Amino acid sequence: MGNDTIDNMITAPRNAGSKKAETVRIPYTNTTISTGRIPVEEGSSENPREHREGTNRFPVPTLGYRGRVRKPRITTSRRISKPGLRIYPNSKDIPRVSGGTGTVIPPTPGGTTTDREARQKRIGGEVPRYVWR
Repeated sequence: MGNDTIDNMITAPRNAGSKKAETVRIPYTNTTISTGRIPVEEGSSENPREHREGTNRFPVPTLGYRGRVRKPRITTSRRISKPGLRIYPNSKDIPRVSGGTGTVIPPTPGGTTTDREARQKRIGGEVPRYVWR
């Protein structure tokens, strides 16, 4: 995994979902914990349990699937803000993804929120990724 914690937090469950895994381990940081509550609120995963190995801690979310075919709830994500080109829209310019079925997870000064919460609170921030179901 790279150094971009939000990117890892979103990409790891998506990759694990494509392999039909039940859980995924993610490095424990304050950013991953605050970002990890958003898929729980959106219904894409269940509350993560904490796993310890020696001195290391890992939040381990249970991934969500739909139907008998077990289609993952998080199907696609696209990187928007990159290290060479950061995108910081204000609250009015935060994009809507797939007509509202997707989510943008902007880390704002008030913490990591969903795009709907950021628009409602009128807070802008970086747009690292689009995620949709």
